[in-house]
Amino acid sequence: MTDLLAATAALVAIASESHHETAIADHVEGRLRAVPWLQVDRVGDNVVARSAGDGPRTLLAGHLDTVPANGNADPVVEGDVLRGLGSADMKGGLAVMLELAETLDVTARPVTYVFYAAEEVARADNGLLAIDAARPDLLAADVAILGEPTGAVIEAGCQGVLKARVTLGGRRAHTARPWMGVNALHRLSPLLAAVAGASLRQPVLDGCTYREALSAVSVEGGVAGNVVPDRASVVISHRFAPDRTEAEAEAWLRQLLAPHLDAGLGDEVEIVDVAPAAPPGLDHPVLQALQATTDGPPRAKLGWTDVAFFAGRGTPAVNFGPGDPELAHTPQERVERADLDAAHRSLRRVLVGGA
Repeated sequence: MTDLLAATAALVAIASESHHETAIADHVEGRLRAVPWLQVDRVGDNVVARSAGDGPRTLLAGHLDTVPANGNADPVVEGDVLRGLGSADMKGGLAVMLELAETLDVTARPVTYVFYAAEEVARADNGLLAIDAARPDLLAADVAILGEPTGAVIEAGCQGVLKARVTLGGRRAHTARPWMGVNALHRLSPLLAAVAGASLRQPVLDGCTYREALSAVSVEGGVAGNVVPDRASVVISHRFAPDRTEAEAEAWLRQLLAPHLDAGLGDEVEIVDVAPAAPPGLDHPVLQALQATTDGPPRAKLGWTDVAFFAGRGTPAVNFGPGDPELAHTPQERVERADLDAAHRSLRRVLVGGA
């Protein structure tokens, strides 16, 4: 078998910050076109390889892009550890996918390998959406596994994301006579206290505990050093569990904020971004077979991933790949040989053994 740590290091050495994935897409396409049992298609900087066969199909997917470098652009191998940008998120997963694609000429069910661009940026730019718009047939499958870093343990489903901009009004006045006005910045205080003190759920779905979160992530306001401000805004991010729809999450947030809003002052709540949650989907036979190969029980994916894209198409999906997700996007990002080997071993057993 290929040295997966060295293979991952070679991928890390190919810079692929979001919107600059052409070089790594060329590399992946070139390798896959050399595999005789795969049909390879390319849509922009997205590469899809499919083995022949009819019937239920398993899809493995991984994104080619990384976040910007933070002093860690180059791969550094120290014993059985690889450090470097994208080593965990998710070039380790890509190395495992490529190894499987290049070596498994016979599988229990047909397999599709999807290598896509622009996962780390705005949803509208996501490569899966580009493939879906141009060639939706390439994404046909009855189950999907995303190679996001999970420490080679299943992270089921994902939480949804709702971002709202709350704008509070006021009345301008001179700061020497603030009682003549209404300070919009001061009005943020009780609203922020409500956000910080909100009672948040931890629902358990298919044995996985989803921990909802609510955070203020940016604040804007102010006119001048001697003016009571008449407008202030805060952006609030809400991570909601898969047992709620986007509409239900929005209704809950609006109910929480309502006591702190005054229509007479022009207060408003604008939803600026929303992405659906995805259910665990662990009852699919392939995902049950994958679970049987791992050392630990499935856990909830607290962040958002493209499992939601597949769930929206009616395709059960999970996150499963090498690397520590808590180190993703940090200068300390790394992946260990043991994780790479474990992820490869589990996926190979599932693809060869079937379910």
